[in-house]
Amino acid sequence: MSRRAEIATRAALIGMGLFTAVPVIAVVQPGQLESSYGVTDPAPMVLTLLQHRGVFQLLAGLALIWAAFRPAVRVPVAIGVIVAKSSALLLTVTRPEAQALVSTPIQVFDVACIALLALIAGAALIPVRRPAPNPAAP
Repeated sequence: MSRRAEIATRAALIGMGLFTAVPVIAVVQPGQLESSYGVTDPAPMVLTLLQHRGVFQLLAGLALIWAAFRPAVRVPVAIGVIVAKSSALLLTVTRPEAQALVSTPIQVFDVACIALLALIAGAALIPVRRPAPNPAAP
């Protein structure tokens, strides 16, 4: 991977990681659930589950940031985050009531992350070809 490509990959992973971790704010500020998920005055168990989800989002975000600096973990981290984001999207779009409440920018972000992570994982799996040494060269 070229230096520019590595820098772009790191920047993308850090950016995705930071934004993916934002839902952890619900742990200390449950009111933000309204703007993110359309949830107002949740029942105690719903609040607990959404806050717990925020902690998992933090872990996914930290894993993405870790992958920015550890190329060896990019593929498994990408697969894990793709599965998590895809399942959240699938569960939401198959429930019209949930889809009506969801934040469109969040869904767009998740779709973009899935596409970018697929590209990053694909690039990590493709071996780098180096030109064969020229035996005639001094």
